[in-house]
Amino acid sequence: MNLQKVTTMAGTTGHSKHFEASRRAVLKVSLLLPFIPSAARDAAAQGALPQHIPAGTKLVAADQNEALQTLIRASGVQAKLSSNVTYANFLGGPAILEAFRAGALDLATVGNTPPIQAHAAGEKIPIIAARVSSETDYFLAVRPGLKIDSLEELKGKSIAYGEGTGRQPFVLNALKLAGLTRKDVKLVPLRAADFPDAIRTGQVDVAALNEPHFSRYLADFADRGASALPKAQNDRLPKSLTYLYASQKALDDPAKAAAIREFVAGWIDASRWSHQNVDAWVDAYYVKRQNLKPADGSKIVESEGEFQFPLLASLIAKQQSLIDVIHEAGDLPKRLDAREEFDLRFDEVIAAKTN
Repeated sequence: MNLQKVTTMAGTTGHSKHFEASRRAVLKVSLLLPFIPSAARDAAAQGALPQHIPAGTKLVAADQNEALQTLIRASGVQAKLSSNVTYANFLGGPAILEAFRAGALDLATVGNTPPIQAHAAGEKIPIIAARVSSETDYFLAVRPGLKIDSLEELKGKSIAYGEGTGRQPFVLNALKLAGLTRKDVKLVPLRAADFPDAIRTGQVDVAALNEPHFSRYLADFADRGASALPKAQNDRLPKSLTYLYASQKALDDPAKAAAIREFVAGWIDASRWSHQNVDAWVDAYYVKRQNLKPADGSKIVESEGEFQFPLLASLIAKQQSLIDVIHEAGDLPKRLDAREEFDLRFDEVIAAKTN
């Protein structure tokens, strides 16, 4: 990390307080460098991100279920951003990837799998931030009238399978933990948008649902015997990992890179706000956007657990394990190097926010 470059920048702006925070963040990342693989050190050595955001800078962010835009606006972060950020709503990583390919997006929040699919497709959409939860991202919902008490009982069942989404490794890990392979079940390829309908109508026996779809399914179909695998079984699965990733084209543009840098810091602030102001967040999103009752929204927030924002360098091994699971299942043409999926320059931003 080029400390001299940061020193020069601070002297130019005259913002000593901001400089001191940046200096500590850079030092924190620098101390980690001996423990980071060489490719990661090379990325960190690129230096600090641009910080000047010219007037009129615009960003387009992908959203899912309107969660991101509601979070950024309700928390007050949107009003503080120097750039003009607009949102486009999608459901599922594959649709977001297509929009990136078309040049229609600058950044997006996604699960842990879309960056792998982008990597496999030769698209440069580096991960720029991450949020890890103490709970899982999905829950294994069971069709009305069927009861499954353990992961091992998935054998012989039909399971919704969303290749290219976070649901893909979630299911693969469930099978692996149960000592099963894809040959022991029937994987039914579906778009993420079709999962709720598929489980409600009994087209599949099991589907990995996220919130608010999971709670809505159990509530709306309780009289028909809607159920899910017990929480103790779900807890055996990997915890929630949400990524922010951005197009390389946007990161190569100094104005947009600076705006994305600011957005990453704001996203961390907004995520923390949602757990520090549960009632306000529940009302803004789960009640007004998703038409749930306040009590149900509060249960969902509680079920998400606690958030952490780890340095990207610390996630390389976890991402590599995920790549390996998908590759072993035969869903990747070749084994990928997880180090290529991260822009570690953003660790300076994350470190400053978590210091």
